[in-house]
Amino acid sequence: MSISQIAREIKESPTLKLNEEAMILREKGEPVINLGVGEPTNKAPITAILGSAAKLKDGNVKYTPVDGTRSLKKAIIRYTEENYGRLPAPENVIVSTGAKQAIFNLLFSIIDPQDEVIILAPYWVSYPEMVKMVHGIPVIVTPEDGTFHPRMNEIEEAVSSYTKAIIVNSPNNPSGVIYDEALIASVVDFCERRNIYLIMDDIYHKLVFDGKQVPSAYRYTGQDIETSRIVVINGVSKLYGMTGFRIGWAIGNRRLVEVMTNVQAQTTSSPSVISQAAAESALTGVQSIVENLRLGIQNNRDVTIQELRTFTDVKVNKPNGTFYCLPDFRAYSNDSVDLAHFLLRKALVVTVPGKEFGMEGYIRLSYSGTVKGIVEAVERMKWALDPNAPNDIYIGDRKFIRDWM
Repeated sequence: MSISQIAREIKESPTLKLNEEAMILREKGEPVINLGVGEPTNKAPITAILGSAAKLKDGNVKYTPVDGTRSLKKAIIRYTEENYGRLPAPENVIVSTGAKQAIFNLLFSIIDPQDEVIILAPYWVSYPEMVKMVHGIPVIVTPEDGTFHPRMNEIEEAVSSYTKAIIVNSPNNPSGVIYDEALIASVVDFCERRNIYLIMDDIYHKLVFDGKQVPSAYRYTGQDIETSRIVVINGVSKLYGMTGFRIGWAIGNRRLVEVMTNVQAQTTSSPSVISQAAAESALTGVQSIVENLRLGIQNNRDVTIQELRTFTDVKVNKPNGTFYCLPDFRAYSNDSVDLAHFLLRKALVVTVPGKEFGMEGYIRLSYSGTVKGIVEAVERMKWALDPNAPNDIYIGDRKFIRDWM
């Protein structure tokens, strides 16, 4: 069988692999706790359910315009005006099957072979792979001070004549860090001077804690949407906990959106009309669900950090947003893939190796689940790794004795 060079180079998803192993254990009746999954446990907003149900009820489930329904785009325009202070035209908006597809469409539309894309570590695992899939070269910028917050001079040093775009994800998956105003302002100014696309992945921009706010890139440019190279990516997956509906969007200049629409037309065509109806209803309905979700996740964050700080020799930065943290486990292992598999086998806890985010020796933990699950999961991890933890533990209804230390 002949497989393309690019396809052979795309990495297997570590999350999916660990989830498959966890599923096998669950099928055997093992009490697995999943701290790897990146989705809240809340129900979808009732407005979204009613909106999609109404579309199903009338039976008119057909194709929509490739770039999204007019009514959903209207809701996105209103959302952009209220949250970003900019008023895009319908031609500046493309709706896709999730924010991930919006990013891929964008990269496919702007990258030529050997073009470079600056990616700030720690980074979402799909960024480098998507860049490689469109024949580009991912260039990773890793903060040298261990804060997960890059410095502008580090970014500038990585830029070359081949640099086509910079991807900024703040609040950041996997670290939960919010990049400060000075960095965002500097990146916007730099990209405008160098004619580089600035891709703002804002999928977590409302899931922030402790009164923090996420600086919008639009605040630091004098250009309008039509003349700017800023492209904003967003969606309903994290904001409303609607991961299964698969609706995201991009805001960019008309020519770019037109090209992205052509790309989408030749791949997936329009997103599901049912999902678009749900997204529209979520965006236009009562917004208290967003604050309720945010408060619940903030409480989970506090519990997670409190529990992790009782763990001998584990260092963790308190996240300012998202539902992830990225603790440093290098005191126990420099091989995060091996460590994640060890924790699954011994403690029945699913985590994600930091290596896949550009941070070897770290482990990403999601605190989007329940407080009970978080507390129990960290207790199991301490039992498996921390020599100061008790030597025995109950997992489910069985008692386990640690015999590997």
